[in-house]
Amino acid sequence: MTSLTANRNESGVDNTVVIMPYESHKEYYIEDLGEIDAKPVYSFFKRAFDIAASLMALLILAVPMLVIALLVKCTSMGKVFYHQQRLGLNGCKIDVIKFRTMRMDAEVNGIQWSSGEKDPRVTNFGRVLRATHLDELPQLWCILKGEMSLVGPRPEREVYYNEFEKYIHGFHERLKVKPGLTGLAQVEGGYHLAPQKKVLYDVEYIKNRSLWLDIKIILKTAVLVFDYDGAK
Repeated sequence: MTSLTANRNESGVDNTVVIMPYESHKEYYIEDLGEIDAKPVYSFFKRAFDIAASLMALLILAVPMLVIALLVKCTSMGKVFYHQQRLGLNGCKIDVIKFRTMRMDAEVNGIQWSSGEKDPRVTNFGRVLRATHLDELPQLWCILKGEMSLVGPRPEREVYYNEFEKYIHGFHERLKVKPGLTGLAQVEGGYHLAPQKKVLYDVEYIKNRSLWLDIKIILKTAVLVFDYDGAK
């Protein structure tokens, strides 16, 4: 069932409609991780790998990304890239970049959580990009800048965090590490996993994060990119 809520500005006036596909009459309580271990050695090598991998990928994929950009421009009216503010490490706001997969007026009626491949706002070419996750490629720049990592909880918008916290108490725990291009929740549960289940995978990742776990997630992601059912 779809729930409809509204955010209020500083004057108390409703100014943002938020349309969500999730509504729960049950409350969930997520484990409080407290102050997580710094893991300096792991953090150093993770960042070094992020820089090397994202830089190499941007160079190798420069031509394919240019082709994708041209196809986005030619198949629908509007901008090639879609910029969206999301929450990163410790709740800091970051600018996430994707290839645009929806119509330019996708949120004319309010902020709306995507209903996946059946979402009527998604363009025909956008469906291809979403099925293969090629729309995520511009986020390699976010990784190179250090705002994201290759592996971590997927970044979400602040309004969604606020909505989920109403019944998933502790959803913000996933902000204790950098968000990632892919994550444990995506490779184990899928990209359309319900938020109360997704956050459990994210918490598991945060508690057990290691270079070996990151490598396994990256390898599983590579397999899923070529598997249409898995990619969903």
